[in-house]
Amino acid sequence: MTSDSTNPIADVVTHLDGVAPSAIVAGLPRAGERHDLPDPSTGNTFADVAWGDVDDVHDAVRAAVAVAPEWAATSARERAAALRAIAAELRENSAALADVIMMETGKRYAEAEGEVGFSAQYFEWFADAATMPTDQHLRTGARRFLVSHQPVGVVAAVSPWNFPLSIPARKVAPALAAGSPVVLKPSELTPLSGLGLTQLAGRHLPGGSLNVVVGDGEKITTALVDQDSVAAVSFTGSTRVGTLVAQRAMGSMTRVTMELGGKAPFVICADADLDVAVEALLVAKFRNNGASCIAANNVFVHRGVYDSVLRSLADRIPALRVGDPRDPATELGPLLRQSHVARLTDLVRRAEADGCRVRAGNVPEQGWYCPPTLVEAENDTALWGEEVFGPVCVVRPYDDEDALVREVNGWRCGLGGYVMSASAEHAVELAARLRIGIVGVNNGAPNTPEVPFGGFGFAGFGREGGLTGLHEFTEQQSIALAR
Repeated sequence: MTSDSTNPIADVVTHLDGVAPSAIVAGLPRAGERHDLPDPSTGNTFADVAWGDVDDVHDAVRAAVAVAPEWAATSARERAAALRAIAAELRENSAALADVIMMETGKRYAEAEGEVGFSAQYFEWFADAATMPTDQHLRTGARRFLVSHQPVGVVAAVSPWNFPLSIPARKVAPALAAGSPVVLKPSELTPLSGLGLTQLAGRHLPGGSLNVVVGDGEKITTALVDQDSVAAVSFTGSTRVGTLVAQRAMGSMTRVTMELGGKAPFVICADADLDVAVEALLVAKFRNNGASCIAANNVFVHRGVYDSVLRSLADRIPALRVGDPRDPATELGPLLRQSHVARLTDLVRRAEADGCRVRAGNVPEQGWYCPPTLVEAENDTALWGEEVFGPVCVVRPYDDEDALVREVNGWRCGLGGYVMSASAEHAVELAARLRIGIVGVNNGAPNTPEVPFGGFGFAGFGREGGLTGLHEFTEQQSIALAR
């Protein structure tokens, strides 16, 4: 990776090229082909990074296997202390890490800084979780039973580009807390955040406990899944790729946790406080430039309040300030790549051709920007059926709540969702009818490290976060003792 004294990346990710495996963290590419990393706000290259290959995967897994008995035998309190030290490192390096995230992804600096803090929270929460008693002692007749959670073994953590620090943290922290070493495969589109996390964490862990391999997504992920010594795979990405990973993992009965795509419904009921609902929608839809698996995707507005909500959104959405993510006044930054802009532009044009009304804002001339866009999708259009993953808000009215529930559950893609209602009882009842993993009621940011995160159907299976997320990286053992 290219760096210099004026580059904030150098404050966090240093001396990574040419490092022999296990010297700092195992699995770093030794002499791989270099790939440029562009700044989405300009399109200009700001760094480059060497890609690893299958040999690097083998090295990383071997290092994890070698340390696995030691890390599994480390006391829960010692593991917790290491996780807290990693959280402290993240907070101490927050400004530099936020610069890395912003430059890699194009997200606003304030959001990038928030991601660093959120990542630290995962390490802090799982430090607490590591010391929570989980063993059970049962007696049945003449026998006693000891039920314990054992570390699953080496974990492959495969993460996407949109949250390049917090999603790895959500996988790495619970695996380490459970006593399982990790090989991290960050997205090749945004690898620097994962490299920085691994280097900072490596200061507090035995060598080989946390390893990283950057490289071609398909090649490196396939090599990890095919490793006999990899006991579990935690994958976040598209449903299409996740299905292929899960199918491959089943060939060797490797455990998988899958956090896949979503089509989060955002339901504004007839009795909703419309000011609260609109503010929550703007958060749920446009945070992270719209690139979130639980971003509000299909907005259902009760017909009785549809016109009022539409007027408010028509005023607010096109007026969002789009620009340089470094500027504190910016409300929406660029998308990751020009191809992402082209995809959304095509979907919006097709919606217009299908008779949908479109209102869009303005964007800078340089950089990969998509205008904040409101689409009234009362007519059928492809946009309504897509996971948008960008700053395009598609809205339609509804009259029948039962029909709404049938439609949403019929998607079989229930990761996130939102319900806006003045009646908490009605909101919770409606949320419970939706086959969705995490639902925000009268708020647009429902996720936190303390609760399980994951979806129903094509949105994946298994959970990250909460004690459930810790147990994804353990195996239960029952020992029966005769009297």
